[in-house]
Order: sequence, then C-alpha cells, then structure tokens
Amino acid sequence: MTLEPVAIFRSPLSSKFGIPRQSGLVPALAGEIRLEGRFRREEALRGLEGFSHLWLLWGFSANRGAASDSLLVRPPRLGGNRSVGVFASRSPYRPNPIGLSSVRIEHIDAAAGVIRVSGADLMDGTPVYDIKPYVKYTDSHPDARSGFVDETPWQPLEVVIPAALESCFSPQDLAALRQLLAQDPRPAYQDSDKAYGFPFAGHDIRFTVSGNTLTVLACVPSAV
Repeated sequence: MTLEPVAIFRSPLSSKFGIPRQSGLVPALAGEIRLEGRFRREEALRGLEGFSHLWLLWGFSANRGAASDSLLVRPPRLGGNRSVGVFASRSPYRPNPIGLSSVRIEHIDAAAGVIRVSGADLMDGTPVYDIKPYVKYTDSHPDARSGFVDETPWQPLEVVIPAALESCFSPQDLAALRQLLAQDPRPAYQDSDKAYGFPFAGHDIRFTVSGNTLTVLACVPSAV
C-alpha cells in the first residue's frame, strides 16, 4: 500500500516541541492545508463550504527511525509514570506513523487549493494523506467515556509574558502562543530549574515554569 500526500500543512510551529498534544486544545492556532500536485484543483474542494470542521489523516514525518517494537507507552497525561497499551493512547510513536486530527475550517480558497484552519496539532511541513468532512450526527458522541483521561483532569498553567515581549507577535499569534504555553509543552519528565524553548512564528521562545506559573524569558528572531 502506497500513501501519497494530498496536501502539506503549514503552521507557525516548525518543530515537534511545543505542538499541542491534541487537536482543539489551542483554538487560536492558525494553519493552512495546501493541496499538492494533481490534487490542487478547484473541484477537489467542491461542496466543502457547507462544513465547519474537518478530519485530517496525516503522517508523523518528524519521528525519525523505525517504530518502536514496544506495545506499551507512558502518556504525558499520566505524568509519564504509568504505562498503557499503545492502542489505548494517542502516542505519536505507533506501529504505523499515522495521525488523526479534527480541525475547524476558517476559510476556503478553492482556486488556490488552500484551506485555512484552526486548532490543529500538526507541525509545519506535515504531509496530509486525506481530508474528510466532520459529520456531527455520526462523529459526535456526547456520552463517550475517555478512560484514564477522565480520571486525570488537566490543569492549564498561568502564562506570564512581559509586555516588552508581546510586541514580537501579531494579536492572533500572541493569543495562540498563550494557549500553547498554558498546555505546558515540557516533556513528561521535567526539570524545574531548566529553561525550555521552541520556535514559533519565526521566533525562538524561552521560558521557565515554577509551580503553576510559566514565565516567558526571551523572544528572539529565529536564525534563517
């Protein structure tokens, strides 16, 4: 079976560090689905204007090397301290490196083959293998149970960005950055004294976390 990308995803997040752990967690985060090659035709998107959300099937292209043989993973939601089966998790390290995300449609430019979306958990350059409309009468399950996720409520961090650093970003990017940081992008095993960082919207962001407060230390233009 050969998978051919139908599109490439464009995002202000150019590395795995900082990517939201699930789609929908950072609704202010904007991105673009850009159809590729023979798929970049107006008729491919005909009728999509009637939908509000999409399912994206995509590849974990930044995961280097072969997939792990282990069938156990340690989810960040459990602090990385408890193992569950890979098929009971959303771990990016899977037998087949395929991701599934639900995103909101913000604008469709069918002539250019571009769909602008929000709330994605894909990094810049991710290959998209399929695009499907979200249908609420089959895809929404209000009475669903979520296993260990229901048992471990997530507490977002308080984010402090000094006023002098806010000018690095447009209002939309600043709102997205605050939501990203509130999700605590650090790995499951954390060093409370360490400064962490990741690239976002052409800048390198450095921050520390103390208790439930994340403080941005620096925002400098990324090296080209």
